[in-house]
Amino acid sequence: MEQQELKRDLKNRHVQLIAIGGTIGTGLFLGSGAAIEKAGPSILLVYLIIGTALFFVMRALGELLLSNAGYQSFTDFAVDYVGPWAGFVTGWTYWFCWIMTAMADIIAVGVYVRYWFDIPQWIPALVCLVLLLGLNLLTVKLFGELEFWFALIKVITIIALIIIGIIMIIIGFETNSGTVSAANLWNHGGIFPNGFTGFLFAFQMVVFSFVGVELVGVSAAETSNPQKNIPSAINKIPVRILLFYVGAIFVILCINPWTSLSASSSPFVQVFSLVGIPVAAGIINFVVLTSAASACNSGLFSTSRIMFNLSKNKQGSSTFSKLNKNHVPSNALIVSTIVISIGALLSYVIPDTAFSIVTTISAICFIWVWSIILISHIRYKKMRRDLHEKSTFKAPFTPFINYVVLVLFAAILVIMFISAETRTALLLTPIWFIILLITYRYRKSARQS
Repeated sequence: MEQQELKRDLKNRHVQLIAIGGTIGTGLFLGSGAAIEKAGPSILLVYLIIGTALFFVMRALGELLLSNAGYQSFTDFAVDYVGPWAGFVTGWTYWFCWIMTAMADIIAVGVYVRYWFDIPQWIPALVCLVLLLGLNLLTVKLFGELEFWFALIKVITIIALIIIGIIMIIIGFETNSGTVSAANLWNHGGIFPNGFTGFLFAFQMVVFSFVGVELVGVSAAETSNPQKNIPSAINKIPVRILLFYVGAIFVILCINPWTSLSASSSPFVQVFSLVGIPVAAGIINFVVLTSAASACNSGLFSTSRIMFNLSKNKQGSSTFSKLNKNHVPSNALIVSTIVISIGALLSYVIPDTAFSIVTTISAICFIWVWSIILISHIRYKKMRRDLHEKSTFKAPFTPFINYVVLVLFAAILVIMFISAETRTALLLTPIWFIILLITYRYRKSARQS
């Protein structure tokens, strides 16, 4: 039935900006401060390593999505190439990833609004969530427009930072911390000032910085020309990583020695303050606010679409596959919003620990999702050699690179276990997977009886 099909209303500019928005978020604007404190200038290498690994994940995702016009997300090919259990577990885990991330982002919205207005943070958080729900219920095209403008604000801010930073480096601008120079990268303890351990412990936050990069894959079901738009968006990821992550952090570290940056505040705020713009803190606060709202908006979009697909594949309640007159999965959208609002309340009750726990769990679950994409691609290449041979968007260096990235992901989980900051979340996360596997076996037994 036409009523039960998602509408392909996302244009190329929407997909391109969704891809950009997916790679610029709270992890970069806020989390980079803590990552820099751990790794020092070697944080640039961490971003390059994770960014390169995720580019290969995205190439595998792109080839798989384009190999079958019926694929609407990675859960579809996970069922075909790994098994129905993998589709069920990965689908609901991806939903859980974005729920956890959106919980943190919506609380952040409340905190940022309090910068201007002295009101309880749950009020702007709830208002923002309800507003985003209302807008998402209208049309997918409106979601695309929202992300287009949200992402544009981020892009303009980072490009402005890089341009100002380059000018300051060229003229040798003097700040309270000294002369702006590339020498700041190695003059304060070297590239690895905290040793190899500090370098390794920065990986968790950098992984969280990249969550959402695969959102372009979720949006594939609603793009008007996936054969053109998906490869275009994926192939631009390396440039975006170099510009938005490596470029921005490089400029920040040249302007301010890493030793003078605080882990508790955004490096972007500190750098713009040094430039001498009186309203710099307010400007950056607005940018971070829109970034958090954008991340929550992406969370509502992706969680509702993943629930829709799970329902259509009989891996969730049939009520989640119902679309409203605008071809939007309204029931799935409303349920996701309710769960996010409950999480926001919990995050408000335990503000000191909730954010770090949910973001770490989110990063761990995203590693699972990315790993399933790579495993699915390995099996796709073995099982459907014919599709791989005629593919116009072949993933490079496979299957060797798939195994390399999987080993990297496993190593990051080991690092999370070693680090006291992330160990608790790592040990809690398996509970989610146990619940899913029990649920899957119960549903399977119920269908067979």
